[in-house]
Amino acid sequence: MTMTDGFVARSLDEVRFWSRIMKEHSLFLRLGFRCEDTQLINEANQFYSIFENIENRANAFTIGTDPQTIQRFNDEVRNAATYIWAFKRKVLGLILSCQLPGANNFPLLVDHVSREANYFRNRLTELNAGRLEPLPDAIIDENVFFLRIMADHAKFIGHLLDPSERKLVEQAENFSQEFDQLLFQARDMDSMRPQSQTGPLLDQFLDQNRVSVKSLRDFKKTARDLIDACRIKSIIHPLLADHVFREAERFLFIIDMFENSLTGKSVPAPQTMMEH
Repeated sequence: MTMTDGFVARSLDEVRFWSRIMKEHSLFLRLGFRCEDTQLINEANQFYSIFENIENRANAFTIGTDPQTIQRFNDEVRNAATYIWAFKRKVLGLILSCQLPGANNFPLLVDHVSREANYFRNRLTELNAGRLEPLPDAIIDENVFFLRIMADHAKFIGHLLDPSERKLVEQAENFSQEFDQLLFQARDMDSMRPQSQTGPLLDQFLDQNRVSVKSLRDFKKTARDLIDACRIKSIIHPLLADHVFREAERFLFIIDMFENSLTGKSVPAPQTMMEH
């Protein structure tokens, strides 16, 4: 990838989406700390401000912005993503060594948000180096990453719904099992590389995953709307419900983008690009 409009558009799309995600992670972590964890709360607040600033600046750029400016911006954002990744791993270490008894951040959730920070910083490194993966590798790697994210989301939803919401808890558990199986299949495709990377196999791989992601996306949308209307019992923050819905939408867009590259079908631009 050369320093062209394509580079700028792709960079801005990634930064706009993931900087908002990082900002919200800061909020969710802060809400899970105990009131006496003032240093961790302050650090989370600082990261919230940092990524809110990054998000605002990214939204002010356009695809006509000088690519060199975007390259420098990407470097700055990557550094911020590295710092928040380190913060998240520090928090995970504190939880797993029983130094935050009574706090409300699941270890898996903290690991989950650290994986997303690592994904974000690696993507910015690839963009600035002009070394995006070949399509067959990207299809498998992105699906392995996002299928695990979706499986985690189902587990979090199941654990944050009130236990009396038995039907919704059961649905979340079913999605958790479904995405665990899809993740195992994706890892099998991964271990069979490069022989597994034929057009028909990759096409079927995307089709199968799309069906499940759409179902989970719709479940998340329903849950988000019910939470917004105060119609179900849970300890899920309304913003968290919207957060996991947006990540499912993102995964669907990526699947469609890969499908377009394999078959030549047209795919609409992501919402973040259309908004600016």
